[in-house]
Amino acid sequence: MITSAARVLIPSSIAFALGIALAPALAHYLYAHRAWKKKGGKGNAIGGGGTPVFDALHKEREVSTPRMGGILIWTTVLVTAFSLLAGSVLVGEPFTSLDFFNRSQTWLPLMALAVGAFAGLIDDLLEITRGNGGLRLRTRLLVVAAMSLYAGWWFYAKLGVSSIGVPFDGQLNLHWFFIPFFMLVTMLLYAGGTIDGIDGLSGGIFSIIFMTYSGIAFVQGQVALAAFTATVAGATLAFLWFNIPPARFYMTETGSMALTLALSITAFSADALGEGIGVAVLPIVAFPLIATVATTLLQVFWKKVFHRKLFRIAPIHHHFEALGWPAYKVTMRYWVITIIMGVLGLSLALLGGGH
Repeated sequence: MITSAARVLIPSSIAFALGIALAPALAHYLYAHRAWKKKGGKGNAIGGGGTPVFDALHKEREVSTPRMGGILIWTTVLVTAFSLLAGSVLVGEPFTSLDFFNRSQTWLPLMALAVGAFAGLIDDLLEITRGNGGLRLRTRLLVVAAMSLYAGWWFYAKLGVSSIGVPFDGQLNLHWFFIPFFMLVTMLLYAGGTIDGIDGLSGGIFSIIFMTYSGIAFVQGQVALAAFTATVAGATLAFLWFNIPPARFYMTETGSMALTLALSITAFSADALGEGIGVAVLPIVAFPLIATVATTLLQVFWKKVFHRKLFRIAPIHHHFEALGWPAYKVTMRYWVITIIMGVLGLSLALLGGGH
């Protein structure tokens, strides 16, 4: 008899082991095909102007370290998920107990992961082959908007969800505004994906965030969703093993877009569907992503209004680099902050939801 905890932990362990096994082959392929930017630097900053500080910090590594390391994450998750599904259909137990395909809990997160992975992969390939910055920002935003619109509609029309949980106060019914709210949350999380940029930073942060949501979903009895998020965390930890300084490869768009889209739908799935608190704690659990968006917007605002920079460079994790912090110090302190905020968010979700 496979317990609920084992149904969550075993797929996660499989994903980690599979990721560790696949990573050397992926790294060999990326290096063999010189899958890195042909010209270092960001070119133009958001809000206009160049990025001399960022270029000085990262320009050299960008033209020698492969992109598309995020392939390892979503490939591992999808292979794990479909292998367990195939085992369930063809063999039965124990695969049936471990199969986490579930219409109400995991179909949409898996779909979002695949859509983000594909769109991000196209962006990375264009960046590598043409060196023109990849897909236009508006094109990527259109993909995110379309996926979030579909997902928001699915929750509202198919699953009958129109509310979000409020800690200690039940549910807040948003009615039809639930769909645009869903889109707004997803767009903000996607913007937070720009936290990728320092060896080990994004991998550590995303793995902790998905672990936290696995805990939230598990306590709410959403075992399939907990297994999915734990599997994503396991795959991301395998990526992190090879992304710790000096990184063998970078996550880039194919990883960050896949993870942020999946995270948004995970947060909503762990909310009203589980009669719990999933969205309200998102700014806490995903605090580093929110800080990334907030400091970028503040930088643009400051430059437009006061005609000077608020930070030496935005997002703020690069500001700390510009102050002289070693990259590993920024990364490890961000990990610590994410763990603390994850524990706080998990506690609030459990206490505020009455679990």
